[in-house]
Amino acid sequence: MGIIIEQGLVNAQTAQTLVSLCPFGAISYENGELSVGMGCKSCKLCVNKGPQGVMRYQEEEKKEIDKGAWRGVCVFAERRGNSAHPVTMELLGKARELAAVTGHPVYALCIGQGLHDMAEELLHYGADKVFMYDDAAFADFCVGPYANAFCDFIQQVKPSSILVGATNLGRSLAPRVAAKCETGLTADCTMLQMKENTDLVQIRPAFGGNIMAQIVTPNTRPQFCTARYKVFSALPRAEKAEGEIVSMPVTAAMREGNTEVLATDAKPAQVDISEADVIVACGRGIKTQADLALAEELAKLLGAQMACTRPLIEAGWFDPRRQIGLSGRTVKPKLIICLGISGSVQFAAGMKGADCIIAINTDKNAAIFDIAHIGVVGDIYEILPLFIQNVKEGRHV
Repeated sequence: MGIIIEQGLVNAQTAQTLVSLCPFGAISYENGELSVGMGCKSCKLCVNKGPQGVMRYQEEEKKEIDKGAWRGVCVFAERRGNSAHPVTMELLGKARELAAVTGHPVYALCIGQGLHDMAEELLHYGADKVFMYDDAAFADFCVGPYANAFCDFIQQVKPSSILVGATNLGRSLAPRVAAKCETGLTADCTMLQMKENTDLVQIRPAFGGNIMAQIVTPNTRPQFCTARYKVFSALPRAEKAEGEIVSMPVTAAMREGNTEVLATDAKPAQVDISEADVIVACGRGIKTQADLALAEELAKLLGAQMACTRPLIEAGWFDPRRQIGLSGRTVKPKLIICLGISGSVQFAAGMKGADCIIAINTDKNAAIFDIAHIGVVGDIYEILPLFIQNVKEGRHV
């Protein structure tokens, strides 16, 4: 597959022409034989412009897959403590929307120990079936055994699409499983759409957020993607649990792995602005680090978390975990107040799902006003003290 060389047509003259023609230096001629190295980009310049017949391009044969043999939209249910990580409920909500297009069921996959209560709860959030791999070997996350169980599920159930939360655990597990199953993986999706032929359109920012890439893998199953927390919305919890729980057998082969967990220590709670209901976000409009005191005072009054844009991280003013945007966290608070933030595509992608966005900026044409529910054109150094005073006095701002 790729560039094919007809060595019988190669001579010193044709070889010299082809070597000089390749812009990547990928073609070489040694001991009377022409070869194409790893630097080849398949630009086909040698085929189209080189001596006729010496080089030809052979397309890779496309695999034909029986899409009808793969059925269902599956969500990997990551565990947090004794319950499911909230991203699981968000993905179940999206899975129901995707499955409605094709009439497929929605599955949840649980791997761990002592999972029954968590599995039953998932039935309240839209799962038609919850598959459990419940065993002491899965008590602590270890990518080898988890991937073994995950692959067994794929072989047994054959889901058409699989959604995984883009958490630390999900980002470690999903690539391993996708590679073992020889299928593709699209990371950090912000939108998902389903075609009637069961092809999943996986949409994510590319080139620094300047374009939205639509990725489809029509010739492989399952279709695998990760999605960030707070990108999708969970369905309301149903009073009655519909569906069933299926306990999957765990074999000795599944328990095998190259890593052994000797002990676990609880990590101190860290800042997670993704969980915040109210956020005060600062941008380049804040002139000095000392001026953050005003924003911090407002945040304290509102019971809000402080957050920022990337330039303030690069300036060393904030912990990187407080950055909002494509290279930071995705948030969906009830209220976010943006102080001196222009509203780049990268920042907006991380917070545009907020219920209420208030923006203060001196530039009336700033992009942040395109998504803000309330926009104030003015100097934050004049407006913020008045804002704080009104909050202290309990008046409407």
